[in-house]
Amino acid sequence: MSNKEKQSVNKGKIIKIVSVLACIAAVVVALIIVYNVHMHYDTEEHVFYDVQTMTAEGRPYTDSSVVYMTTDISPEGLNKVYELLEANPEGNVAIKLSTGEAGNPNHLAPELIKDLVKSVDGTIIECNTAYGGSKRAETAMHLEVAKEHGFTSIADVDIMDADGYMVIPVEGGTHLSENWVGQNLANYDYVIVLSHFKGHPMAGFGGALKNISIGIGSREGKVRIHSAGISSNPTFFNILALTTNQDDFTESMAEAAKSVSDYENNGHNIIYINVMNHMSVDCDCVSSPAEVDMHDIGILASTDPVALDQACIDFVFRAQDGQSLRNRIISKNGLHILTHAEAIGLGNRTYELVMVD
Repeated sequence: MSNKEKQSVNKGKIIKIVSVLACIAAVVVALIIVYNVHMHYDTEEHVFYDVQTMTAEGRPYTDSSVVYMTTDISPEGLNKVYELLEANPEGNVAIKLSTGEAGNPNHLAPELIKDLVKSVDGTIIECNTAYGGSKRAETAMHLEVAKEHGFTSIADVDIMDADGYMVIPVEGGTHLSENWVGQNLANYDYVIVLSHFKGHPMAGFGGALKNISIGIGSREGKVRIHSAGISSNPTFFNILALTTNQDDFTESMAEAAKSVSDYENNGHNIIYINVMNHMSVDCDCVSSPAEVDMHDIGILASTDPVALDQACIDFVFRAQDGQSLRNRIISKNGLHILTHAEAIGLGNRTYELVMVD
């Protein structure tokens, strides 16, 4: 083969290689564009929803819910707001809380909640986590963490999906038609939701809504919420969580939360209490959370989880030292869960705050 012929062959190979690389580059660019479009969300601005502010600003509202509050973060303060809810739990009473990831010191203190838990003969309920690296992804270790954090010394602890999940319907959902929860939820007649209000690296914040959606979801159910109903396989949790549109995720949380409320006698057999202390931008599910940089605020309680979380959000946005938590909430469009939860009929964002100190 002559030099000229060799040059022609080499030129042809180069053209083919360049063509293949150009096609690959085009596919990559297309995927990036599709991904960015799919992942786009508009962050909502914070607006105060307490009746006093709305009335002063002339903003109309059709309904509101009552949120009770005390600045006394103590067993006595907790019991005070609980009693004002006029709850009458009968039968098997569940206490839904987060036992906290190993190494995280910010979870609810057992000594704070012990009196209330014992007064209703409650069983602490949890479900296993879906993400890798967690010591709470498997029942035996989850119970060990609960023991280390002092919860097994005040009550029995039931990991509700230790033996599987059950399916409950989602009414009026955009992404979910069913919610996969720990199967032992069926064993309880009443649920008291005790939530440590704080930030969250994925949802923006964690309060009552997160506690009954992600918190009551089985491992498979958690994946369904994080993937907006696309998958239930924990093996792919991290990939699905990173490739699900943020609004689709928070809307799925709201829908799962509504299904739990509906399951509990259309909200009549479930109440909600949020404790605003030891607040970091990170959740209790993070083993090494960011430092707490905000003052303790109090304990808030309501029969409406939307109003309760909204009230806590409003306190964060009023706090002089709440900037980092506000940034976390806004960056993840965390307010959208409240918008969607109200839209699907779970509760009211508008609330009347009743101080009980």
